[in-house]
Amino acid sequence: MKKLLIFVCVAVTFCGCMPRDKNGKFLDTPTSGTITIAVDEALQPLMEAEISAFTALYANAHINAIYISEGEAIDSLLVDSVRLAVVTRKLVKEEEDYLETLRLPAAQVRVAINGIALIVHPDNPDTLMTTDQLKQILTGELKQWNELNKSSRKAPINVVFDQPNSGIIRFLNDSLTSLKNLPENVFAVKSNAAVVDYVSSHPEALGLIDVSWISDRDDATTNTFLGSVKVVGLSTGGEYYKPFQAYLSQRQYPLLRDVYMISREGRTGLATGFTAFVASDKGQRVVLKSGLVPATMPVRIVEINRTPFK
Repeated sequence: MKKLLIFVCVAVTFCGCMPRDKNGKFLDTPTSGTITIAVDEALQPLMEAEISAFTALYANAHINAIYISEGEAIDSLLVDSVRLAVVTRKLVKEEEDYLETLRLPAAQVRVAINGIALIVHPDNPDTLMTTDQLKQILTGELKQWNELNKSSRKAPINVVFDQPNSGIIRFLNDSLTSLKNLPENVFAVKSNAAVVDYVSSHPEALGLIDVSWISDRDDATTNTFLGSVKVVGLSTGGEYYKPFQAYLSQRQYPLLRDVYMISREGRTGLATGFTAFVASDKGQRVVLKSGLVPATMPVRIVEINRTPFK
């Protein structure tokens, strides 16, 4: 009876110290509670791995991720549908100013470096492309594969990307060329996985996907995708590079972009705790294992000498 009384007293004291909202409900903490976060669907493989690692360490933490377009994720953050968004750009000034008016300045943490990969059907012989050629394809100047390479067959180049409000198209518009009016042969499907499905069944297709969908060679889904498509090597005029981890790290691959976790949390809650975890040593090791480049820890590049011993 005495032990039971002590336990009850400790439990009451602990619960009394836990933070509550104005209605008396318990608030989440950096390592416990439940939150919903908005994630650019392009980053789903990475975030699923991070959430799995975090919740394995903190059993009382529950993170419900909704995977939507980049534009929808940021809109959800601004209208207070979520407290945390994971996207591939920082907020623009107008968005930052809006949160400032609410006295909720955004915390924007860069957690990874990834990129945009180009994929083609396994039967397509064109696996090398320059960024200038990519510009011409996206603007409609090049429409046939034999215009890209005279030895290729005459077939239309159909370019597919993930979805409307795509962060991929936004990035290419900001960094490569103006894409305000996409030609008819450049269109959205439903997701990055749908892009892979389309390209694997359409020999004339050129797909744009986030690197995270094909970077983790220990993942069964990644290996299935890589078995159904080929990855294109890109060049800015010199060597051609594929979006391998080493080339991302050394910034040799042309289509690089950063991953940001953006929080509007006005206190130290679960969104803050999860962001801190992803930026920490453990979270950055998850990034590294996923085949991307950690943003807050150094990457060791090892070059293997394949010359046989004499």
